[in-house]
Amino acid sequence: MLKKLFGIFRIQKEERTGAIIALLVFIALNALNVARYFSALSGVDNNTWAKFIKGWHVSGFDPITYSVLTKWTIGYNIYRHPLLPYFVWPFSKLNEGLMALTNTNFAIIITACILVFCAFYAYIFLNRIFWEIIGTRRSEGYVLSALTFSFAYIMLSVLVPDHFCPSMFCLVLTLYLCGLKLQRGRALNWWQTVLMFFFTAGISLNNGLKIFLAALVTRGRRFFRPGYLIVAVLLPSALIWGSARWSYKEFVWPKEVQRKARKEMMQKRQLDRIRQHVMDTIKTKDSAAVAVVMDSVKAGIEKKRERRKTMSAAYKHTGKPMAQGEFMRWTDISTSRTDVAIESLFGEGIMLHEDYLLKDVLVNRPVIVHYRNWGNYIVEAFLVAMFLAGIWFGRRSRFMWTAMSFFLMDMALHIGLGFGINEVFIMSAHYLFVLPIAMAFVLKAMSGAWRKRLTVALAIVAVYLWIWNTALLTQYLYFL
Repeated sequence: MLKKLFGIFRIQKEERTGAIIALLVFIALNALNVARYFSALSGVDNNTWAKFIKGWHVSGFDPITYSVLTKWTIGYNIYRHPLLPYFVWPFSKLNEGLMALTNTNFAIIITACILVFCAFYAYIFLNRIFWEIIGTRRSEGYVLSALTFSFAYIMLSVLVPDHFCPSMFCLVLTLYLCGLKLQRGRALNWWQTVLMFFFTAGISLNNGLKIFLAALVTRGRRFFRPGYLIVAVLLPSALIWGSARWSYKEFVWPKEVQRKARKEMMQKRQLDRIRQHVMDTIKTKDSAAVAVVMDSVKAGIEKKRERRKTMSAAYKHTGKPMAQGEFMRWTDISTSRTDVAIESLFGEGIMLHEDYLLKDVLVNRPVIVHYRNWGNYIVEAFLVAMFLAGIWFGRRSRFMWTAMSFFLMDMALHIGLGFGINEVFIMSAHYLFVLPIAMAFVLKAMSGAWRKRLTVALAIVAVYLWIWNTALLTQYLYFL
């Protein structure tokens, strides 16, 4: 079973040329990031988080992985990434050993190796989806794979120290396995579902739901069999949620208590200093008189704090929630869905904007940024039209709807409910790879001259996006 499982990672003879080219490209992309930041981030000191958060900036991505690799902690939001700290733990121990031997922090190098591996096999499995599952020609598969990784925030996910590239790798692998099963008239069995859920949900919990969607589409009514539901769905879900709760109680909660205590102590010291200053100023120790002045001072402090909050980019760029609650407060009903779709979802996620280049929405970038010329919108319109045509031509394919279930779930979360809508492009690696999968069905449905023309058009767009996005990325890293 294990031999068969790991056999899919073997590179076939006919794949080697494309695989070598892709590997070199992914190494080159990571080299851009490493060359830019290695000298600033390779020092060994105690203030790791401050160093990384101040020294590394690319859009709204977080350098949490660098910090966790340097000194292992839970680091990530444990409810969103329940097992990711534990997946990173062995690499953290490796980095600790290297730091002890060389007095150099190799977090950025280790992260680059992980990202190259994930991007490389995401590319391999995408090619196999195009060739083996959908049935495109080899040249068409290469064009579609090149197009996928030319998308701006998929390209960025290959080099930034965040979870998006590993997540994409897991999702593409799941689609490939589902495609193989569907070809044979079979479906994901319980252990395959559990295994893919373990890794995918462990990295990013909401993506774990996509594994269940894939199982639902491929298994049909068999998904609801009690034995399968209990063993493959309910039990793994309970275990992964339980692990998140345990991790929070064991590692996160004690630190939050300490942080809250330190904050309260600092506030108390500040108020004590203010109280002493008030007594010295009004030259009285009368508690009632001091209390009146202190109430006024506290109100002034709170007013300044509220003003700073309302003036911050994070506050201004966060829309109105549907309701106030633990989860609903993260929703957004006020941000324009049309503008987001044009400028962010199918805009920034695919082509970087020249203005506010790779700035952070929560710091120094508006939610909506427009392109300077109409050429970008023409490229975007062509890709969206090809995507919609692909949905139509692939409408009778269960594999197509397996892939679309991934896309539609993200659209329901981000565009429907508004979770993360102000920077939806950050999540592009979770769903944009579905666009070329849909386009493959267009090519498959065409024949003769039209098929060649569309393939050439997609190749031209891919080359254009590679030039556009890498040029702007290089400009940001080295010239801004």
